[in-house]
Amino acid sequence: MTALASGAPAPARIEFSTTDSALAIDNLKDVYGTNFKVSGARDGYVFAHSRLDGGSFALDDLRVPLDVRVRQDPFNSLIVVLLRAGRFDRECGGIDERFLPGDVFIDAEPSLPSTVRLLHIELQTTMLDLGVLAQVAATSSSRAPGPIRFTGYQPVSPAAAAHWRNTTRYLGELLANPEAAAQPLIRGNGARMLAATALATFPNTAVMAPSGRDRSDATSATLRRAVAFIEQHAHADISLADIAAAANVSLRAVQFAFRRHRDTTPMAYLRAVRLDQVQRELLAADPSGDDTVTHIAARWGFYNHSRFAAQYRRTFGVTPHHTLRNR
Repeated sequence: MTALASGAPAPARIEFSTTDSALAIDNLKDVYGTNFKVSGARDGYVFAHSRLDGGSFALDDLRVPLDVRVRQDPFNSLIVVLLRAGRFDRECGGIDERFLPGDVFIDAEPSLPSTVRLLHIELQTTMLDLGVLAQVAATSSSRAPGPIRFTGYQPVSPAAAAHWRNTTRYLGELLANPEAAAQPLIRGNGARMLAATALATFPNTAVMAPSGRDRSDATSATLRRAVAFIEQHAHADISLADIAAAANVSLRAVQFAFRRHRDTTPMAYLRAVRLDQVQRELLAADPSGDDTVTHIAARWGFYNHSRFAAQYRRTFGVTPHHTLRNR
């Protein structure tokens, strides 16, 4: 998957359908960035594919109304499947599994080839850049981004599977909203939400435990460096890893520093800074002009209007619309 530049507008839904099996296979190679060897494909059946692209992640709907066998080269991206209809048999890394409608599962270990049999399937795939996974899973800002290995391809519990479905449903609604999807802060937050959900849903080798060094680095000086970076870069799509790197400590250390000295978290502080910026823009806006509460909030990464409005009122004692009308 080709990631969008951070400031680039998000594309609209991409739609593709054909009854030409060769074109269908070429489309799969293009959108998933790997090679497929397919047996059993025939012309005359409607193959359909659509995509909502978030840059470092994408949500696809796929329909293959045939019984086909596919040899897949490694994706080098995380691909999670929600099977809606049909049957999906897969062998990867010596593990054979069969999936039925309603199942959520990882298509294959990202670094390994796999063989699948698709029997008249309709499914949703969620594709995520491995760099986002490494960023979210990292325990140290000095840790070079590396692969996260999944030790199982099915959710750790039914509750985890349900959480995955809810997260992808929410992100699908986000990407389907052109105004929200055009905001790099919202897309970046969505990608990291997806990565965190994947790490919580499927068994993996990510190490998240803090060390003694993390605790000793959680100083007031660390906090000052982190706060300065956040306040200078709140307009950008920054992550917890970026904040820790700017403070020259691990992710856990910067989290401990905020908890110890501010009784909050780095990302909560970032949201508070952005909320202050929303208030400033509302106060400076012309109520009769083009700027709306929704537009200004989205520019600062607030997509869910009811949640944003509630947070704004808790912080400032009035609604954002009141601020705009009574500037």
